[in-house]
Amino acid sequence: MLVTSLIEIFQLKNILFVFIGVAGGILFGSIPGLTATVGVALMLPLSFGLSPTTGMLLLLGVYVGGIYGGSISAILINAPGTPASAATIIDGYHLSKQGKAGMALKMALVASVIAGLFSAMVLIIIAPQIAKFALNFGPAEFFALALFGLTMIASVSEKSLVKGMIMGFLGMFISTIGLDPIEGLPRLSFGSENFTGGVSLIPALIGLFAISEILNRSQTAHLKSDDQIGYVDTKLTFSHIKTNLKTIIKSSGIGTFIGSIPGTGAAIASFLSYNEAHRSSKKKDEFGKGSLEGIAAAEAGNNGVTGATLIPLLTLGIPGDTVTAVMLGALMMQGLTPGPQLFTNNPDVVYSIMIGLLFVNLVLLIQGKWAIKLFVKVTAVPLNMLIPVLLALCFIGAYGENSTLFDVKLMMLFGLIGYVLPKFGFPVIPMLLGIVLGPIAENSFRQALITSRGDWMIFFTKPISATFIILAILSLVLPLLTSYLGKKKNNQGVNKNV
Repeated sequence: MLVTSLIEIFQLKNILFVFIGVAGGILFGSIPGLTATVGVALMLPLSFGLSPTTGMLLLLGVYVGGIYGGSISAILINAPGTPASAATIIDGYHLSKQGKAGMALKMALVASVIAGLFSAMVLIIIAPQIAKFALNFGPAEFFALALFGLTMIASVSEKSLVKGMIMGFLGMFISTIGLDPIEGLPRLSFGSENFTGGVSLIPALIGLFAISEILNRSQTAHLKSDDQIGYVDTKLTFSHIKTNLKTIIKSSGIGTFIGSIPGTGAAIASFLSYNEAHRSSKKKDEFGKGSLEGIAAAEAGNNGVTGATLIPLLTLGIPGDTVTAVMLGALMMQGLTPGPQLFTNNPDVVYSIMIGLLFVNLVLLIQGKWAIKLFVKVTAVPLNMLIPVLLALCFIGAYGENSTLFDVKLMMLFGLIGYVLPKFGFPVIPMLLGIVLGPIAENSFRQALITSRGDWMIFFTKPISATFIILAILSLVLPLLTSYLGKKKNNQGVNKNV
């Protein structure tokens, strides 16, 4: 079966469509607002005229390329091309401003490919077992997982934890706008139909990071300044990769685990991986200022999801995220029904898809190296020429989410928030965390209490949820305790010297 699958994959037609898919995915992912989901959806009609294997390899190419492509704009222009790359901007743009854009992009590529290969191998070897474990996640477990993710606010709050918490709660408050997920009643819609669908993530992302950065940079765009971003050919050495390999492998595992749980996604995996890397790093001070380890963790986390989301799709017929939901439709249009019977009735297609994912990631490595040389030239373009182009892309990305001008207005509003509040010491990353994780936490919390008839012990009597809650508490308490003990030790040293 494996030999047959390899012969099928390496047909000239399949190789060609994999290259087309990966290139299209990188392009879609690198443009803010045009996400991997949009890319896969647009390529879906093209896959209908192809064989099941060729069609799925095309879509997988777009998926993998799109998730990686988001890191390009995140690093170069401080605007994540996809929500999955939101954590990458924390360190990526700082490295770009230091003239290390090439190094940052190469680290993102290496981490993405290693994580993709890791995830694909897990898919091939232990897919059914992971899928069965993922079914143990119910509302209580999802709430605990989201709560654990929200503890990252402590590590990205810069100088003031209080201000970081305020921004986190503001993000969670914004996430409650729209229809109540349980009762279906409008909340905080102010009588406007536009708010009934809630606040879209893409306009918020583009506004908080891209528009705010454009506003900051536009003030000096007409001046020739040494502070302007410039590309320095800083090579990524094997030593850099070796130093961060442990983080890449660990984040790949986190991404694979998160991706195998239906309804989570690459954004959560990216933030959780970044948080864990920051917690265990020996160079904590570099995080948020241009850390290669931070980029490696974020990109390995989000790309580790790519293979893992296929686990519940192929074994149970349950899409792991929005992209695999589109792929589910593609399989069914080909007359294939995902689930246990797929392994029995169409094993050739299943193994071609799983092994083909390994090939897709190798193609990403080839095309990614070429894409870096092309896209990094953006840093050499004068700001007064670049800003109008970036503004146009931002408007297109925001409008393309739901094809409404309302989203464009939201983007501008979030742009003002991202421009004004950081000047008073309020960081925007905690706000983004609240917007992303808030709906998962709220929905799961309420569903868990409904199923337990109001018994709060449901969160502590289930092993998985209890474990994540304990980890969340430790993530908040340990940094505060370490800081307190450090200050106490310093005070004792001062007293002795006196």
